[in-house]
Amino acid sequence: MSNSSRTVSDVIHAHFGGLTRAERQLAESLLDNYPVSGLGSMTTVAENARVSTPTVARMVQKLGYKGYPEFQAHLHQELEATISNPIAKHDRWAANAPGTHILNRFAEAVMSNMRQTLSELDTVTFDDAAGLLSDRKRSLYFVGGRITGALAEYFFTHMQVIRPKTTLMSSNSSSWPQHVLNMSAGDVLVIFDIRRYEADMVTLAEVASRAGIEIILFTDQWTSPVAKLARHAFKVQIEAPSAWDSSVVTLFVVEALIEAVQNTAWDETRERMNTLEGLFEQARLFRKPR
Repeated sequence: MSNSSRTVSDVIHAHFGGLTRAERQLAESLLDNYPVSGLGSMTTVAENARVSTPTVARMVQKLGYKGYPEFQAHLHQELEATISNPIAKHDRWAANAPGTHILNRFAEAVMSNMRQTLSELDTVTFDDAAGLLSDRKRSLYFVGGRITGALAEYFFTHMQVIRPKTTLMSSNSSSWPQHVLNMSAGDVLVIFDIRRYEADMVTLAEVASRAGIEIILFTDQWTSPVAKLARHAFKVQIEAPSAWDSSVVTLFVVEALIEAVQNTAWDETRERMNTLEGLFEQARLFRKPR
């Protein structure tokens, strides 16, 4: 895959093993406050990383960029993409929309998102995340933002049926301290945070991380700052021909995890489902056919 289809962060991580000691020091400095840390002059970036200017030039070329201007142009594009509001996203798509029906354009975008996400999703990461979510000794907490809160609720609703010790946290950060109070080291916090990243999510992640909480993050290709504190981060492609980001592929990964978790202890899950159905029956929740 070419550099044009990956973030600079992805490229740095992919080449990290082949960097010299000074270049690794530079890479870590760039990733520490990414992408802002790479937006200064070459001299400033070198000084911040405590390396020489030639080290910056060499590493940029080693990453596959023609030079520092091209490297920095990619960072600027990423920053612009992460802060784009719905109106800006709509105008960008509308200006380049092909002359086909919206259903076709949307389907093409979603299928492209699916292919690229799957090509970069590490199955070992997926299996380890499923293992954390399956561990009945750990309590699970789910939280999302203004839009992604719906995904957190969807994930929680299914996991609550599959296993005990699950909690949905409100998107309102004022309620978070009470939940953090109940967390114990080793518990799992599932966070959803996509571009226009919410500042409160980083604060929550920092507090939880210091308490020994394992964090699983669902984010986008530009990557929420929470990723630095997460044990696992699922970077999902979210671009769509719309003013809004697409949640289709994120939901796909969530549903795959739900299936993986329920299969680890199906007998227990089935018993919980049977009990729940009995409760539904008593409450006359669902309409019966006549």
